Amino acid sequence: MVNLVRTFIAIDIDDDNVRNELAKVRDYLSSTKAELKPVATENIHITLRFIGEMPLTLVSELCDKLSKEVTFKPFKIKVYGLGVFPNIHRPRVIWAGITEGASNIIELHDIVEKILRKLRIPPSREKFIPHITIARVKSSRNLPALRKAIELYIDKDFGGFIVNSIKVKRSILTPRGPIYSDICVIKAVE
Repeated sequence: MVNLVRTFIAIDIDDDNVRNELAKVRDYLSSTKAELKPVATENIHITLRFIGEMPLTLVSELCDKLSKEVTFKPFKIKVYGLGVFPNIHRPRVIWAGITEGASNIIELHDIVEKILRKLRIPPSREKFIPHITIARVKSSRNLPALRKAIELYIDKDFGGFIVNSIKVKRSILTPRGPIYSDICVIKAVE
């Protein structure tokens, strides 16, 4: 039997002020009584790549390749504004945007994708857009109120922080929501 690990690669939001500002807005959106699945404050992150179930042996190979092939200097990101996927009329994912540092994140994503291809992991189907998911929309209940609330924060400045590492993370699904843990950490080079 193969041990499978639900895996993704992410940048943690290590700044408490940024994370708390995101949580405040997420909670305000929840107050609209729209049917949302909010992201737990401690789980708020930037996904570089969701991989899904993968064998444990491949996870250690991934960590090894990332630590050898991913080099980047620390960089600043600015978290700014709210948006939705796919659009405001049919919102499914509510996210905070990344302005400053977005090109650095895209560069890291592209490097990660090349490494994943070497490991024969199929490429992502969607175009990569740096963002921070704060909630998922579960139904169309109270959408007009939710849209109004989202529009209030289109130009919200959530603050910024320095990215010093990327992490391969494990996700264990539970009835209360996912539990994330770090598998390996790739630090920026000073």
